[in-house]
Amino acid sequence: MSRPGPPQEPVRNSLIDDAKARLRKHDVGSKYSHLSYNKCSILLPLLAKGGKLHLLLTLRSEKLKRSPGEVCFPGGKREPTDVDDVATALREAQEEVGLRRHQVEVICRLVPCLFDKYTLVTPVVGFIDHNFRAQPNPDEVKHAFLVPLDYFLHPRVYRQKHVTFFGHSIITHFFEYVNPEDGVTYQIKGMTAKIAVLVALIVLGKKPTFEVEYNLSDLISSSEELFLKLHKYNTSKL
Repeated sequence: MSRPGPPQEPVRNSLIDDAKARLRKHDVGSKYSHLSYNKCSILLPLLAKGGKLHLLLTLRSEKLKRSPGEVCFPGGKREPTDVDDVATALREAQEEVGLRRHQVEVICRLVPCLFDKYTLVTPVVGFIDHNFRAQPNPDEVKHAFLVPLDYFLHPRVYRQKHVTFFGHSIITHFFEYVNPEDGVTYQIKGMTAKIAVLVALIVLGKKPTFEVEYNLSDLISSSEELFLKLHKYNTSKL
């Protein structure tokens, strides 16, 4: 007779299966790949640990020219050898934190974001094993750490402000998170915070404790509408 698995396994599998189903409903695939921007991709690595879903984030090295010392998801610019947005995200994750392609189950691509008037960033969401141990590349990453997904809906330290971006008022989020493993305080803001909030809304289906710019009853349409408004304004000015 086979020995029954540990009780946390069914809980973990249920969490993951439910999250995958919700995420797949928001998969835009290659819908926006034809847009004429400089292309970047980021990987949002999800994992289940301690009965909760977490996101893996990185603290960028101070040596980098772009956004040194900021919290980001693994990611970067499309290279000529990358066949698509997913390939870019997976390659960058391997280069930055040692996450190999066979260790990731890619679930979906979310609505892209404009980083600036020339750059389009595609979020790629994937599940990684709960036992994965990041091996940060010191040239690019200072630390890698986990944040519970629900922190991006019910944070302890949070603030926001409205700013004008491509002719539209948008909400910018700022989270402060203390890592219980080492006591280090991380500041999560900008596009990283925006995308983390969207993933938390999709996966958890709960109302946040702060204002967001999405229609919570229709995240798919409202996230696309917001992107297309900004894209339309941007292209009218180029």
